[in-house]
Amino acid sequence: MMIGLLGLGAGIAAIAGLGWQAPEVPRVTISNVAAAAGLKHRTIYGGEQKNKYLLETTGCGVAWIDFDNDGWQDIFFVNGTRLEGWPKGVGREEPPISRLYRNNGNGTFTDVTRAAGVGRTGWGQGVCAGDFDNDGDEDLFVTYYGKNLLWRNNGNGTFTEVGEKAGVAGLRTRWGSGCAFIDYDRDGRLDLVVANYIDLDLKTAPTPESGPCLYKGLMVACGPPGLQGAKNILYHNEGGGLFTDVSAKAGIPATSGTYGLGVLTSDFDNDGWTDIYVANDSAPATLYHNKRDGTFTDIAAEAGAAYSGDGKPQAGMGVAAADYDGDGWLDIFKTNFSGDTSTLYHNLGTKLGGLVFDDVTFPSGIGLNTRWLGWGCGFPDIDNDGWPDILLVNGHVYPEVIRLNNEAGYPQRKVLYQNLRNGSFRDITEKVGGALIEPTASRGAAFGDYDNDGDLDVVINPVNGTPALLRTDSETGNNWLTVRLQGTKSNRSGFGARLRLTAEGRTQINDARSGGSYYSQNDGRVHFGLGMATRVTRLEIAWPSGTVDTYNDLPVNRLIVCKEGDGGK
Repeated sequence: MMIGLLGLGAGIAAIAGLGWQAPEVPRVTISNVAAAAGLKHRTIYGGEQKNKYLLETTGCGVAWIDFDNDGWQDIFFVNGTRLEGWPKGVGREEPPISRLYRNNGNGTFTDVTRAAGVGRTGWGQGVCAGDFDNDGDEDLFVTYYGKNLLWRNNGNGTFTEVGEKAGVAGLRTRWGSGCAFIDYDRDGRLDLVVANYIDLDLKTAPTPESGPCLYKGLMVACGPPGLQGAKNILYHNEGGGLFTDVSAKAGIPATSGTYGLGVLTSDFDNDGWTDIYVANDSAPATLYHNKRDGTFTDIAAEAGAAYSGDGKPQAGMGVAAADYDGDGWLDIFKTNFSGDTSTLYHNLGTKLGGLVFDDVTFPSGIGLNTRWLGWGCGFPDIDNDGWPDILLVNGHVYPEVIRLNNEAGYPQRKVLYQNLRNGSFRDITEKVGGALIEPTASRGAAFGDYDNDGDLDVVINPVNGTPALLRTDSETGNNWLTVRLQGTKSNRSGFGARLRLTAEGRTQINDARSGGSYYSQNDGRVHFGLGMATRVTRLEIAWPSGTVDTYNDLPVNRLIVCKEGDGGK
């Protein structure tokens, strides 16, 4: 009770603060430019009218990755399949495969899947990116219902699949879900955390009729309750292209985490060691606290980040982190099933003797929406005012709901919450309009600046549809800074580094990270909105190795590359 009152009191105090005025709705335009940009393939995933198994409902992720190191973010789309397989023969449409698009630097993309060698078909799930071999080229890890794939970037526009050889392919019967690269022991090599959803055998899995499984009177795919939940896995990078499953040694199976979907990595207690948060479907969320000795403990329940504010487990999908109120602690946003709200956990820090989160979903204004079934999400500073906003993409899990009048539909609109700079948010989706209100059967979503104009854009991977690329164009006049990290003692990607930026007396923080959202990989560069600040007073980077670099008096509206050890030179 005390925690809830603290959060509510802080929100009321902020709202009543002297001189506070709600900011205007930002002057931004959000347009779907996917077709014009050349993103025209279809993501195929299960049946379009009815699904027999839960496997046909979860969809795929998407990743921003600069695979050719030309300074422009490319896109990798995971793809799925259908239970009946894909017909073969002359004149037939080719089977669905994962797709890699090269950014041409002019607003368009070229499909280079075949040339890069990354086209595979199957029940693709999540994707994460990182330079696991520290050779300067970003690699890709893709989870499947079945064997996972590790695509090693050869540095010449092609990839080689090394999952089995590296020891991360997993079992053919396993249902992999969200993933993230993480240097959990700070040894300079990227390790890998892989969430798993359920142990699924289609030969014995229940069907809508055999259950029977019902949703508002409709027969639908069964689960996950009643199905065997799978355990998450932690792989340690041994170097030389090899990983070891250290899950048991690290304490991962000892937690209650099951039905894992979205995976988020961040330093939530500000101790310099990266923690892991997993959104679980129909089960309490998991917060693996890094104990700094190679092991983790699930503290989600005691920290207040496992359940909703009224103590109920939720059907968590996507997850994101940001310091939305500028207090120096990273907060958590989680999307959930329809009929429930998304959840906003405010990080109170360790002031109460341990890491504590307060569910501020309703005091913050997030609790007004219960119609949407949320998937991918993020904290993009959509207007570059220096205050992270929230954007989530939605779509129902059951195509059968088109027969119901009391649902928001199977394809659904997005939701954009504007940060009001006082601990609260408001839904401005209808006011901004454009592509935000176009219904999409969304699943994975990744946030990044594909045209390098300083505005964060969003790419969406739907089910049984073509991608959406939401380009943001701002008329606010606000400034920005984007930072690309290059580790030397630390992992080359810089994941796990804490960035602290000060401009015009205000300080913002963020971590460089892999994974996040739902099944997806955001732009690995770290973006800061600066409002009307014309210089960055100070940028401090605390690397996983312990090195701290400081840069003073930086210009704005540009991308800078920060190499570990170069700060202040």
